[in-house]
Amino acid sequence: MKTTSSIRTASWSGLTAAFLVLGGCADPTYDTSTPQATLDSMQSMLEEERPELLPELLYVEPRDITFEDGVTEASAIEDVRAKLSDMLAQLWRVARKLQSEFPEEVSEEGLPEAVGFGRDGFGDWFGAILADPFGVLEEQRDRLVAEDMYDGTAALLVDDEPAFGGFVSMIETDDGWRIALPVQYAQSSEYWPQTRYEWSVIASMLLGIENSLSDFERELNRGGFRSLSHASERAGRLLGESVVVQSVIYGMMKRDDDDEDGGMGFGFGG
Repeated sequence: MKTTSSIRTASWSGLTAAFLVLGGCADPTYDTSTPQATLDSMQSMLEEERPELLPELLYVEPRDITFEDGVTEASAIEDVRAKLSDMLAQLWRVARKLQSEFPEEVSEEGLPEAVGFGRDGFGDWFGAILADPFGVLEEQRDRLVAEDMYDGTAALLVDDEPAFGGFVSMIETDDGWRIALPVQYAQSSEYWPQTRYEWSVIASMLLGIENSLSDFERELNRGGFRSLSHASERAGRLLGESVVVQSVIYGMMKRDDDDEDGGMGFGFGG
């Protein structure tokens, strides 16, 4: 017969084991203490197959806005970031399965021929993206450097020239150095989300892409694709349907906003 003491000891042992297991599942810590360390961490995330962590290295300056339902723009941006992380994780899984399914076509020598570079088919060039979605980042890593300006910002350079025309830079935050997107130019644009619901559509669009990639992964598991290009054409149709639907919804919302403001709309109707 177990005593109260033995039951209590067993309970604590179980809880301790559970905490150890949960602790082992925590995300690894990456160094972002300097601009260059952040770039190195970005590469480490890819090498360790953790692309879902890449959005953590992006900085989007939110406006001091609280929507009607009490949600701030900062919170809405974090929701979009979370959906982006999930989508990138699914994209990575699809890429790995394509590489496993069509190893010769995905090889450096076989990819141009497999996807038919120079042809007009959607599946031709889209196959290159699906099979190696982060290849550009990995290829450019040795050419990309961060130059600390010692004012809380850093410049991104490729071959000693401003990267992306100088529009993308780095900024020091309380959580370390981040890649800053030039949202100050976009926030005044008619395309930038202005309401809670528009931010929700952006998040839904990313969720739709993730779901389409999941559907494609299931089809890929069942087999039946003749080639990488054939598989990519199917993935493109699945993704295209989702993106088009969400884009139309977003466009209609922007048109309604413009109508309320007496504008000319988003380009739908007259």
